[in-house]
Amino acid sequence: MHPRTVRRPVSRSQQAESPTSRRHRPDYWLVMLCAAMVGVGLIVVYSISPALSAASGVSNSHYITKQLIAIGFAFMAFVATSQIPLPVWRKFVKPMLAFAALATVVALIMPVNPDYPAHRWVRLGSFSFQSVEFVKFALLFALAGFLAARAKANKLDDFKSTLRPLIIALVVVGLFIAGPQSIRAQSDLGSMGVMIAMFGTMCFVAGVNMKRLVLIGGLIAILAALVILPSAYRRDRVATFLHPAANCQDSGYQACQALIAVGSGGLSGLGLGKSVQAYGYLPQAANDSIFAIYAEKFGFIGTVALLALLLTFFARMKSIVERAPDDFSRLLVSGVLAWLSVQSLINIGAMIGVLPLKGITLPFISYGGTSIVFVTAAVGLVFQVSRYTVHTVPRVSNESVGKKGKSYDDSRDRRRLRGAYHPDLGSRL
Repeated sequence: MHPRTVRRPVSRSQQAESPTSRRHRPDYWLVMLCAAMVGVGLIVVYSISPALSAASGVSNSHYITKQLIAIGFAFMAFVATSQIPLPVWRKFVKPMLAFAALATVVALIMPVNPDYPAHRWVRLGSFSFQSVEFVKFALLFALAGFLAARAKANKLDDFKSTLRPLIIALVVVGLFIAGPQSIRAQSDLGSMGVMIAMFGTMCFVAGVNMKRLVLIGGLIAILAALVILPSAYRRDRVATFLHPAANCQDSGYQACQALIAVGSGGLSGLGLGKSVQAYGYLPQAANDSIFAIYAEKFGFIGTVALLALLLTFFARMKSIVERAPDDFSRLLVSGVLAWLSVQSLINIGAMIGVLPLKGITLPFISYGGTSIVFVTAAVGLVFQVSRYTVHTVPRVSNESVGKKGKSYDDSRDRRRLRGAYHPDLGSRL
């Protein structure tokens, strides 16, 4: 193995002095793409506000006004997370986790709407707050800090000090977030799926052994089956996914109406003021089902444009992951990437019938204050990391082994050299 120069800062305090990770121009494309998607969501919400207002008996400006207020709070959250240094955020990991746990417990004990008996919201008068969004945000810092520390101590694969605490934390979170309504849990399997994706992605990027990750994934699959099978409405959703047209008047109603909305858009869409499904046909038209409404209005061409925006946005984040200056920031950005990409995949997949329906929002597009505030805050963290990205050249051995003429020390080197971890391997070999 040939030595090479390590071009990574030792700590955040040395970044200003480091020639390779000093503060520089951040990734403004990330912000522009985020703003474009928020703008698209605002246009869709504005266009269906009359339909939503007529169904709810409120003024025509009610929904668009609330969304504009939420965007204002989201902007402030973005400024806070993009300007306050990451070491400062790390100091408040334990208080954030404590607040997330408290908010979850409060949501579980609060009265619920009989038409929607899930304990997911903290309601104080006209103010409402979905606790699981803050849980995702807090888990970003907790997992990134924990895995970065374990990597530094070279104990990523140690079961007692690394894997066991992670599994216990995952089971506890899953019990409260994805547990059935019969035990007064939030019964939010979709959000739990997003958090599992964050967990798996961050462990993969950190360098946890793949065999152990596969075993943990198998355990999660077994637990998911044990959660789904005893629940009648979850079994109905799986059955609806497998046979969407079998019961369009009952359990498959939303899935069928979503497909009708998507199909109605045709090539170029019906237009902004000509939605049919928003007028009481498609449930949750402004939040969970907003992609179907978007497809109805803008058609195949508009849908491809939106998907291109999302994919470009995620590609920018992947580039920042590969060039992040340290383990913690790299893991943090990879967690945000997993959060937003998997949540988008679940939402869009459910609307076009390739995934079972789950009650989660489409990031940046859906109506809802809690979601847009926290996803925008997460983007602020990525934007901050983009100020300190570094450019390094990955090591290529001069040993000629195999057809490609390269050799890898192990499977982890292969992952890192392909960009899954980071280009610079010096501090870990």
